[in-house]
Amino acid sequence: MPGLSGKSVLVTGASTGIGAAVARAFGAQGAKVAVHYNQSEGPAAAVVDEICGAGGEAIRVRADVRDSDAIRAAVKTTADAFGGIDILVNNAGSLVKRVPIAELTDELFDDVLHINALSMLAFCREAVPLMRKRGGGNIVNVTSIAARHGGGPGAYLYAGAKGFVSTATRGLAKELVGDKIRVNAVAPGVIVTPFHDRFSTPQMLESFKATIPMGRLGTADECVGAFLYLASDALSSYVTGQIIEVNGGQYMP
Repeated sequence: MPGLSGKSVLVTGASTGIGAAVARAFGAQGAKVAVHYNQSEGPAAAVVDEICGAGGEAIRVRADVRDSDAIRAAVKTTADAFGGIDILVNNAGSLVKRVPIAELTDELFDDVLHINALSMLAFCREAVPLMRKRGGGNIVNVTSIAARHGGGPGAYLYAGAKGFVSTATRGLAKELVGDKIRVNAVAPGVIVTPFHDRFSTPQMLESFKATIPMGRLGTADECVGAFLYLASDALSSYVTGQIIEVNGGQYMP
């Protein structure tokens, strides 16, 4: 994959699932990778060890994405270690809890929107000035198929938060294009990760699978190509404000 070797990359939520697969893929391309995590220190260390064991360069950075000061520190740690930031992958997020509307609380609303929407903006806020100093950069946000169809049972709040991410991606792309910073997003469908282990029952997954033309759920490794493409100026220099759907044909906009 051209254009990624030597680049400084921060991947949020990179200890497991899609984030871990993306971090490993950037490492394999010769990028310097900051693996962000919150509670999953062991899995994050394993991702770093795998990248370094293959001859790459990687560090761990911890931050609760509900804490803007912690986000600021994580971005600074990355920039200090690698001399700046070229690529930001905003992958951190969570459904938190499936609830019917009658059980929605203000606290849950705040939590879901903070984790999925405000954290993305907070990471961008800290990384963009560093990218400007480097003469440009790339931001790849992670939205979801849920932003298109409203999500599964009890996931309307998560779907709404990801809809925010999708729309904000387009707005940021317009704002930052003059700084040579491209902003795009990847929208995974139903991917086999710890996310669904936590929030989806086997019965739910079977019902989701029945709506996918490919007849199966996706894997984290099947998502990484979209991230590498969007992060590579050599391959996607004329692409900004776009969302790449990776969903086995479940949704075709």
